[in-house]
Amino acid sequence: MATSVARIFARRFHVSARRHALSPFNMPAMSPTMTEGGVASWKVKEGDSFASGDVLLEVETDKATIDVEAQDDGILAKIIAPDGTKGVMVGAPIAIIGEEGDDLSGASEVAAKASSSSEAPAAAAQEPPKPAAPKSEPAPAPKTETKADLPSGDRIFASPIAKKIALERGIPLSKIKGTGPDGRIIREDHHHSPPAGALPDYVDTPVSNMRKTIGTRLVQSKQELPHYYVTVDIKMDKVLKLREVFNKTLADKDKGAKLSVNDFIVKAVSCALSDVPEANSAWLGEVIRTYKKADISIAVATPTGLITPIIKDVGSKGLATISAEAKALAKKARDGKLAPQEYQGGTFTISNLGMFDVSHFTAIINPPQSCILAVGSTQPTLVPAPEEERGFKTANIMKVTLSSDHRTVDGAVAARWLSAFKGYLENPLTFML
Repeated sequence: MATSVARIFARRFHVSARRHALSPFNMPAMSPTMTEGGVASWKVKEGDSFASGDVLLEVETDKATIDVEAQDDGILAKIIAPDGTKGVMVGAPIAIIGEEGDDLSGASEVAAKASSSSEAPAAAAQEPPKPAAPKSEPAPAPKTETKADLPSGDRIFASPIAKKIALERGIPLSKIKGTGPDGRIIREDHHHSPPAGALPDYVDTPVSNMRKTIGTRLVQSKQELPHYYVTVDIKMDKVLKLREVFNKTLADKDKGAKLSVNDFIVKAVSCALSDVPEANSAWLGEVIRTYKKADISIAVATPTGLITPIIKDVGSKGLATISAEAKALAKKARDGKLAPQEYQGGTFTISNLGMFDVSHFTAIINPPQSCILAVGSTQPTLVPAPEEERGFKTANIMKVTLSSDHRTVDGAVAARWLSAFKGYLENPLTFML
């Protein structure tokens, strides 16, 4: 008997203690610069248990969608921020979690308290106390000539021509706001009313967190960085021939492996940065930081916006490795699966629109980097050739433009870097030296 009573009291104590074990799960900071995020989707349902290492949800940051893993075993008691919720501040509660054996009946109450406590400081910060205004008698409202909205069934006054136009267009007079005397509908009022059944000729798309960040940073870059641009033409005939030879060799080993022109460009950029390290730099306010390794950011277009995954230490890698990493990073970028360390911290950026047959463009610098290279398409072009009988020949020319930050890279430095870059591409066997 004593044992049974002890068990009952033990169970009650266990339930009581566990009830208070429910705790809020807050929006995590997935990167040092993240201030808010969105809940893309929950991978665990309310009431389901999870183990350490399980993916709880996908968080949409300003650059990618990242999996959030559980640090301990537990139960998802209540979801506060459902799928598709955007603009959730870092540290704000998004769910209530507990442990095995917890009483989940109090999850809604804990969620309400957690939500109210997180909203109260924000409201207090946004609405400072206002000084009390002295009491005064309200001023009489000025009389206006416009007629108040008529209740249903009241007579509507309209001119004959306004009635005729409304009949022809199939627009009820009750849908038109009159601007004539005493609210009378006149002919001009039809200019402000759309035809019956007319659909808007536009589509409004909500701005994603990623698009907001892109817009903010690009505007900041153009406003704060003194951009200037240097353009050069490069003969790509030797690169194209060498690429063809390498791809035939690779096809015998791995049919899926294939070098792109961009792989040669990435390698040439790293070699040129080694020759002219001033271009591999960043403006940090009090100092100019010059990097010893070339971590090349590659601009990739995704359905939600532009992102720049990074190929780390390109100078130490061969063309095949560069090609494999570039393809893998581009796929992860389009799938929204890049980790923060895979797109943060590059030292130089390449933006290539050659595959879209764009001959020339200028790109916006990705701060705090000093340079970005805009690459156009390779096009057959007639060039002077005194050694030829005709005096000219056809060459495959690629036009590139280097955008530089004049605070860190002077014009002469940009010219030296482009000269080195051009030399490597026009003589690609120097990659192997």
